[in-house]
Amino acid sequence: MRHLPSRHTILRATCVAVTLLTLVESGRAEQEQRPHEAQFSTANAKQEELLVEVVAGRHDRQRTPIFLELPEALRDHTAFSLVRIDTDRVIDVQVLAGETPRLVWILAEPLPAGSVRRYRLVPSGASREKSPTVTCRDNGRQILLAVGDRPVLNYNHVVVDPPPGIDAHYRRGGHIHPLFSPAGIPVTDDFAPDHAHQHGVFFAWVNTTFEGRPIDFWNQAKEQGQVEHIALKEPVSGPVFGQFVATLRHSDMTAPDGPKPVLEETWTVRVYNVREQFVIDFESRQRCVADHPLAVNEYHYGGMAIRGSRQWFGQPGADFVTSEGKTREDGNHTRPRWVEMYGKVDGRPSGVLVMGDPSNFRSPQPVRLHPEKPYFCFAPMVLGPFEIKPGEEYVSRYRYCTHDGSPDTALADRLWNDYGHPPEVRLRRVKP
Repeated sequence: MRHLPSRHTILRATCVAVTLLTLVESGRAEQEQRPHEAQFSTANAKQEELLVEVVAGRHDRQRTPIFLELPEALRDHTAFSLVRIDTDRVIDVQVLAGETPRLVWILAEPLPAGSVRRYRLVPSGASREKSPTVTCRDNGRQILLAVGDRPVLNYNHVVVDPPPGIDAHYRRGGHIHPLFSPAGIPVTDDFAPDHAHQHGVFFAWVNTTFEGRPIDFWNQAKEQGQVEHIALKEPVSGPVFGQFVATLRHSDMTAPDGPKPVLEETWTVRVYNVREQFVIDFESRQRCVADHPLAVNEYHYGGMAIRGSRQWFGQPGADFVTSEGKTREDGNHTRPRWVEMYGKVDGRPSGVLVMGDPSNFRSPQPVRLHPEKPYFCFAPMVLGPFEIKPGEEYVSRYRYCTHDGSPDTALADRLWNDYGHPPEVRLRRVKP
């Protein structure tokens, strides 16, 4: 993709930098060098203590997902014990598999700005038998993610047919709906009567050109482009997070020889063990699988989108607010760090906060805030056209936080700082 930054942060949406320091017996730090990683062996771990430090930095932290990149010598381990030093409390941790495995836990208690929290890290040979707190299961039609007994979201991997009175070409799979607040309030909608082509949380381009043909993947009534679910990886459940990985296909339905795949998209959706508000990380990787590029033309909307509850349509007090204090009246096509969409469902207030990752293309991306309807999208094409070339990937990441009650901009800023400016995490080896 022509304008994508060539940075190796693809797998690090919410990940923080890991600093490896070797301490000699006198306590003076040696110069940090790559060969010292070899000293993080199982044998040395029995004789020397692995110390993890979480550095709050300039912001207060609470209920923050923490990520520690595991050095190469620790990557064969599938289980770890993490003990908070000042309280001797054992912290739930979970390994996030990948090319660079990471250890993940939740910073449960407040960590004020400027302070440090320390833990002892011990690799262990086998995982403790423990019931997962965040569950991810497949019921045959949907992936269901929940924290404890409270549902967080459903991902529809089987095509959902529209209700009576809505044309069949609006049928859709490969989208998230419902997305729930912690109190169980659905904050998204599907097949809304005013815009039946808007489906919960979905990703579709609008004004594109492929092989000289105009293709609209968003407006299904045109029957030019189709987005469909095609595959799932094994869902993951655990004490810290649950997640699924899905593959979707974006096809040109106007190709002379029949439908032609253009993009293959991978969604990684992860829910954390946070209960005050639900915290969901979303990563999309769109790879052009055709012989020609997909041109995304300059336009006023399209991209990563969310449709809010139909009860918010025309409801007095239902609105948007952005990190710059803008609303639907003056926020369209601005470039905020976050957008909050909110209103009442059956008289109960709730909302969803959506943040764009700083590594995203053209970050902070412009947003389309609809002047009447409860939907918005991140729309980088507002700033001009771009291409997704054959074999290249368009990568974008977002964090969703659903909540009950009215919008809280101070909380939104704190959640944004956790995402956009995460704590620093350091791993040290010290003599006992």
